[in-house]
Amino acid sequence: MNSRLQCAFQLVRYVPDPVRNEFVHIGVLLREPGEGGQPHLEIKFTRDWRRVRCLDPDADTALLEGMETELRQRLREESALAEGERRFTRILSESLSLNVQITEPKAYLAESLPAGMEELMRLYVDPPKRERISRVSGRAALQQAMRAEFERAQVWDLMRKQIRAATYTRPGDPLRIDAGYRPNGMIRMFHAVSLDPGVEMAKILAFSSSALRAGVERIEKAQLELTAIVEPAARIGATDEAPERLELYRFGIETMEENRIRVLTTTQLPEIAQRARLELRVG
Repeated sequence: MNSRLQCAFQLVRYVPDPVRNEFVHIGVLLREPGEGGQPHLEIKFTRDWRRVRCLDPDADTALLEGMETELRQRLREESALAEGERRFTRILSESLSLNVQITEPKAYLAESLPAGMEELMRLYVDPPKRERISRVSGRAALQQAMRAEFERAQVWDLMRKQIRAATYTRPGDPLRIDAGYRPNGMIRMFHAVSLDPGVEMAKILAFSSSALRAGVERIEKAQLELTAIVEPAARIGATDEAPERLELYRFGIETMEENRIRVLTTTQLPEIAQRARLELRVG
């Protein structure tokens, strides 16, 4: 029987008000010393932000997701360098904000780092099954599906997230595009647009697309390919048996396509992610 790895884990907490000391666990950092004092590291944040929003409705979950990406990249880049523990502690202190804290290390025996991460996330971070009865739907479900597919292709950490449209349009524009990357002379951006509640999000993206495209060409000196990710029609009941719903669904798609937005469904995410993997030269 294979011997277990002697590891240490730390829990990442979101603390909206340090004075009241109310918190919710949002992630796990797991490390195994490795040979020669060079630690092997895994870090993962939750994909379900409902607990955070219950504690703090104004929480900036996009910022928290960006923090996970930054922390993972820095730990991977510097874990092999000298000064082991001191460097490790410095990276954490520089990356975490006042509202994000990390617990003291605790010993943990793991079959492997991925298996250990999965178990620790289940024990300390992910909501119990009884809290998952209400399924995530709408735009949140599309965002989760998109992120999961890009992570499976190992490109999520290489992509820009929560891209501010105001950078390319004008100050005050509240729109943030979910994700994007730049292959060669083009910029590809992807945005989850749920047509389940209606076509408002489709109209907002369509309205912003022209200025966004012009801004990218002006600032980045590149062409923009903007892609909207929507639900398959049948998944939200937009069928011939519900003609009004189907008509609304088609209107949302046509509105975006008329404004040069490429519209794809979640069923096409695997090929999108694989193309990103090729263009970003992963593996």
